[in-house]
Amino acid sequence: MQKGINYWSFPGGVDGSLDLVAAAQAAKRLGYEGIEVCLFESGRLAIGMDERDVLQARKALDATGIQVSSVVTELMWKYPLTADNPEVREKGKWVVKQMLRIAKGLGATGILVIPGAVESAFLAEPEVVPYELAMARAEDAVRELATEAEQCEVALGIENVWNKMLLSPLEAREFVDRIGSEYVGWFFDIGNVLLTGFPEQWVTILGKRIKKVHAKDFRKSIGTLDGFVDLLEGDVNWPSVMSALREVGYNDFIIAEMVPQYHYAPEARAAHTSRALDSILAM
Repeated sequence: MQKGINYWSFPGGVDGSLDLVAAAQAAKRLGYEGIEVCLFESGRLAIGMDERDVLQARKALDATGIQVSSVVTELMWKYPLTADNPEVREKGKWVVKQMLRIAKGLGATGILVIPGAVESAFLAEPEVVPYELAMARAEDAVRELATEAEQCEVALGIENVWNKMLLSPLEAREFVDRIGSEYVGWFFDIGNVLLTGFPEQWVTILGKRIKKVHAKDFRKSIGTLDGFVDLLEGDVNWPSVMSALREVGYNDFIIAEMVPQYHYAPEARAAHTSRALDSILAM
């Protein structure tokens, strides 16, 4: 398994103001092997960047000696695949297609796809969609997007996120299997599971369907967004998770998804996370 970090884990990454190459260079210095690229609605990492910009970014990143592990965006909260408005759903599909195109150009093998939501924990005023309807819309969209993923040869990874749907590993496994494409699988977030289940059980049940892995830790006693803490500081049973990942043959990136919260030395968190991941990967 390889060690990666999300772009927005660095100062300036959350708002997209950080130069991508600078982030990659920082990641390399800290011992990471891959960086997860985050796309925004506008700016230097715009979701609509043209092929020339993608090619330039690829060359610059290759020069740093670091791989692009995956591509993500928060725009899928703004344009969910389950929205009542069909124009919003179409925009969401366009976002996924853009991610696939850019990921292919950057040499990434997977993207993260939020399948939509019954209700989101990450929005102040989320739209509430009936569960069955949300599932039907998500499945229709992913089935359509699977063709694009196959053409790009980039895996479309559904993430387990606090969206009040796809709440169990059995449901997640069945969702992927109904799509029936080798380029549709799961982008497994370890910390997100702690609120309702056990990550090691998710790994065992999803097995080869896991395309990428996000590493976060979480304290169940807090139980809110404030419960996400530094790696090895929460309730994840890391030895069990790593044992399960090895048993199912996972050999791709473990990608830390952190927010630089330290007020006086925000870069310290990425350094601490690198050391923590070294310990986790050695388990």
